Amino acid sequence: MRIGEGRMAAAAGSFFIRKKRVAGGEGRGRKRKAEDGDEKVHNKLPVRMNEEISSDSETESDRPNKDAEVLEIEETAQEKKLRLAKLYLEQLQKEEEEKADEEQFERDLFGDRLEEEVLEQKGKLKRLLAKNYLPPDESEIRLLRGHQLPVTCLVLSPDDKYIFSASKDCSIIKWDVTSGKKVHTIHRGHKGAEGQQVGHTMHILSMAISSDSKYLATGDRNKLILIWNAATCQHLYTFKGHKDAVSGLSFRKGTHQLYSASHDRSVKVWNVDQNAYVETMFGHQDVITGLDSLSRERCVTAGGRDRTVRVWKIVEEAQLVFHGHESSIDCIQLMNEEYMISGGDDGSLALWTVTKKKPLVTVRKAHGIHGDPVIQQPYWITSVAALLNSDLIASGSHNSKIRLWKCGEGFKTLEPLFDIPMVGFVNCLKFSSSGDFLVAGMGQEHRLGRWWRLKEAKNGICIIPLKKSSPKQQSGDNK
Repeated sequence: MRIGEGRMAAAAGSFFIRKKRVAGGEGRGRKRKAEDGDEKVHNKLPVRMNEEISSDSETESDRPNKDAEVLEIEETAQEKKLRLAKLYLEQLQKEEEEKADEEQFERDLFGDRLEEEVLEQKGKLKRLLAKNYLPPDESEIRLLRGHQLPVTCLVLSPDDKYIFSASKDCSIIKWDVTSGKKVHTIHRGHKGAEGQQVGHTMHILSMAISSDSKYLATGDRNKLILIWNAATCQHLYTFKGHKDAVSGLSFRKGTHQLYSASHDRSVKVWNVDQNAYVETMFGHQDVITGLDSLSRERCVTAGGRDRTVRVWKIVEEAQLVFHGHESSIDCIQLMNEEYMISGGDDGSLALWTVTKKKPLVTVRKAHGIHGDPVIQQPYWITSVAALLNSDLIASGSHNSKIRLWKCGEGFKTLEPLFDIPMVGFVNCLKFSSSGDFLVAGMGQEHRLGRWWRLKEAKNGICIIPLKKSSPKQQSGDNK
């Protein structure tokens, strides 16, 4: 009983002390009396009082641990496994959601680009850009002079910073697009002279640059292909093997595999990295006048007066033959992996697909006619160009103009957009990768011969800025 009474007294004493401390308004004597009573209780039950005080001072952070201990004691082994399994599943679900969010972000960021790459490989990518282009301001067209004779071929570096041009004067010039100044000139070589600079000794007819701007290849009437370092214009290799003029060159996109075409009617394959010849293919019945290629291991050629366009499948060692022109085919260009454009001296412009042996569309007398009324003849199509994977096409002739065309829906029509005034033979055309400008190689004579001469023309290259309509104008047109 005394122990119970002691406990009750201790509890009452503790309660009394806390109450007084909160109230803080009682007399001194009573306060002292309460303290004395506390001392007596403490003397009787020191251990139990210490335990109670410790319990009152317990922090909030200690309580969850005790709760967890109680939960762990009450939880069976099976329930614990179930709880941990649920936590694991929740964690997995959270990780999957985070991964899905990341994948969606990547799709949003790179989806359009990947889709374009897939369509490009399939030859189905067609950006509708032609409708946005406007006739350029003639005062903004720049003529770069440096060649003494007609320009026969040119290429643009993939970054659109430099132009390489070649001429019948056997020289090669590297130009800076922004300033219009010469960066480097490779002069005519001197045949048989020891110690002289390496260079071409006959008309240069063809040119190609690799997609990484590492190699420049040039071909001439002397049956030679010369390989240059595109950055320094230093001569690296000379490829021999053709038996006539080298009239077409093209690097397979993304590689250093080089295709060459010649007046000897053959197509050859070279490995530039290894300075090696690979193989030769035959099929054309007349001189080959043009060649082009993209990413696939194949190339397309124009067969001159055999009036055929051919697609060469390198791996299968096979060829597809296409008919449609009425006379010599002088130039050809791929629009994408499946479609191509060609022009000939019959004045016609033809649009082809690799799946059909006849043109999808042919525009007769694409640049008009000339001569006496009795013996009128169409102006020759001397060059063609296409803005890669788009619906924009350019054609050149000797009627003092370049004409831009829009390829219609389904590649079934060719509609003229506008003309750009030029003087002389438009021997070669190239769009910049960005589509911001067009480069034309001009001459007083045709690149392959001297049938007639336009004395008023100037030999050089023209940089033509291409104007585009503003977004407001485009939205107005769409309405």
